[in-house]
Amino acid sequence: MTTDNARRLMLGLGAGALALSALPTREPAAQQARPPERRMLSAAAYGSKGDGTSDDTAALQSALDAAFAPNGPGFLEIPPGTYRISRTLRIGAAKGETRDITRHHGILAHGARIQSAIQDGSNVLQLVCRSTMRFLTIEGLDILGGGREGHGLYIECEEQEHYLYNFCLRDLVVQGVGGDGLRLIGNVFEGQLINVYLRDNKKNGASFAHGSKAGILSAIHVFGSVFGQNGQYGAAMVHGCYDVSFHGCYFLLNGKEGLVAENGCTLLSNCGFENNHESAPDFAKGGSGIFLQNFGTLIGCTAYSMFKQNRLIQAYVVSQLAMIGCTGSGDGGARAAGLARIGGEKKARAVVMSCQGAVEYMNGFEALEIGASGQGGVRLASSWQSPNLLQLGDYRLWVDKSGKLRLKNGVPRSDDDGSST
Repeated sequence: MTTDNARRLMLGLGAGALALSALPTREPAAQQARPPERRMLSAAAYGSKGDGTSDDTAALQSALDAAFAPNGPGFLEIPPGTYRISRTLRIGAAKGETRDITRHHGILAHGARIQSAIQDGSNVLQLVCRSTMRFLTIEGLDILGGGREGHGLYIECEEQEHYLYNFCLRDLVVQGVGGDGLRLIGNVFEGQLINVYLRDNKKNGASFAHGSKAGILSAIHVFGSVFGQNGQYGAAMVHGCYDVSFHGCYFLLNGKEGLVAENGCTLLSNCGFENNHESAPDFAKGGSGIFLQNFGTLIGCTAYSMFKQNRLIQAYVVSQLAMIGCTGSGDGGARAAGLARIGGEKKARAVVMSCQGAVEYMNGFEALEIGASGQGGVRLASSWQSPNLLQLGDYRLWVDKSGKLRLKNGVPRSDDDGSST
């Protein structure tokens, strides 16, 4: 996390400044080119039919090329209809071409469906960013896969000195593709996903990742989105990324976990996890709604199961975990479903506050529980080695193996250190 935090600090001090530094130096007014005309192109003007039968690939690609040309208007409207395509639609500069786009631009497509007839595993709509792009909006698009393509919407910026940021993906639907519904990779940051619906995709609903060659994904916020019935995970945060936050999202009926966060998750607030682990044979071999390593904060998150999901979260804590006002429960075959299964390193911290549902600890790890259901007021750690011992000034209190309460001025060095009562 040290490298990522340094990079975030650098970006936070001036993501815009970094991007602007890559732009050409302003020329004298007399030599400046005329600014591009700002207007909306229509895909219909380029011959797209949207009748669900015609192959609209070439027409849509021509429209995209015109809209995103160096001096193009930047906006493309795709009118309502069903547009059948047979190969990948591409946004952005061609290979070997560099052009920065730092004005508002994007695709507006309410009522338009891209119906994939791609057979070779390539992506449906792809943006490989080789220059700096800012203020991109993709709104209202519906992508329906046939199961033999790759990812539905693929966005990549694996560049050292170029970025895709200040973007918004909203009111999108991606269903039935052969890969992930949505995949974001690399220097992609300061963006929002709003009301995105990712369902029935063969792999993950969405994947978020640092670049394997270059690029730090960060500062992504996901609002009111649904990740459901995907073959693997609802959402996966992989390749070291962690700075994605989910607010009011729902994760249900995915083959495995609703969310996997391999290096932690900045924030989950008011998110629901229901009946995930559909691919498991039964409740005993099912799993949690969330699998998390390193750190995380959960506020007001819920888990409910009638089948194979057995708790809200399974976590291995390296630094810190906070859970506030969360619940985990089940009915039917999942009546034994609980809240959490938590393990971690000795110096790690975990706090469970005002939560409901059973908490299980692994390998002697203990959290500080405050107002948890069935636990009364405060449940402190009892082992002398725990970082969550009750501390009064410089004194630590714990219960030794014989059941005696012990008190030590300073950090205890053994189970029988200090005085007993």
